[in-house]
Amino acid sequence: MRVEIWADVVCPWAYIGRRRLARADPGVEVVWRPYRIDPSAPAVAEPLAEVLRDPRLDEALRACAPHLTPVQNRDRVAGIARAEGPADRWGAAWRASSHDAHRLIALAEEEGGPALQDAVAEGVMRAHFVGALDISDARVLEEVAVGAGFARGAALLVAGGGEERVRELLLTGRADGVRTSPTLVARGTALAGAHEPGVMADFLAEASRRRPGELPEEVLRLRRAESLLGRSDPLGALALLRPLMEEHARDRNVRFLAARAYYRSAQLNRARRTLEALLGESADDAYAHLLLGRTLQRMGRHGEAGRHLRLSAVMDPALV
Repeated sequence: MRVEIWADVVCPWAYIGRRRLARADPGVEVVWRPYRIDPSAPAVAEPLAEVLRDPRLDEALRACAPHLTPVQNRDRVAGIARAEGPADRWGAAWRASSHDAHRLIALAEEEGGPALQDAVAEGVMRAHFVGALDISDARVLEEVAVGAGFARGAALLVAGGGEERVRELLLTGRADGVRTSPTLVARGTALAGAHEPGVMADFLAEASRRRPGELPEEVLRLRRAESLLGRSDPLGALALLRPLMEEHARDRNVRFLAARAYYRSAQLNRARRTLEALLGESADDAYAHLLLGRTLQRMGRHGEAGRHLRLSAVMDPALV
């Protein structure tokens, strides 16, 4: 059975969770998906010791384990990680952006499938937590890639490989409700957190009883775009919609969702043109009249807006 691990490679629980999953079921096929716990990490890594002296960070970390001080919590996590092994030492030394590491991991899947990807993810986490290396450094990522058997990984990174894939996967995870690192997903069932192997085994058993069938990719993409719009991310919704807008340019559902996202992201001319085209094909769509009226209002075209708003109210008074 395949399990997706949505995780950030700078999250110690991702390292711990992977080992616990292996103990729960050594034969499970793992696919890594990106999550960012520190999206504001600088492009040039900072020594972690300096970062941890910031009292504001202590307050933020205290929320992770309210009954412990941040130092006690870091010691607790380190002890758990060392117990999961294998590692002679444990502890990150850098606050480093994980974006390029996620790109390398995504490229590894494209190059050699889940096995190569898992080896690269393991190498990245060992470099960060055990080797205390800066995983935002291209030379470190090159060493990881070569060590995992992905010799051309560094060259692909330099060429910009994996950029679009990682950005889309981050949006996909957000649309699917991934909110913590790690989150395990198998056959539509999710388990958030690096639980003990027994809990993971129960999760896998439950997932195995579910039918593996999935919706067509186009339907999933449309639903995820709708989810992002509902989460106040219209630009993310448009990013996920882009392939559908190219391949299914005449589909009314795709175009209407795009119009809503244009409106929510203040791309008013695009919203107006899309809605006018939709109404040209079907003039009895009350919600399209409403949205076009509101779009025109925001553009300062109040006379035109009024006509569409009145039509919407007549067609469906519940929309008012």
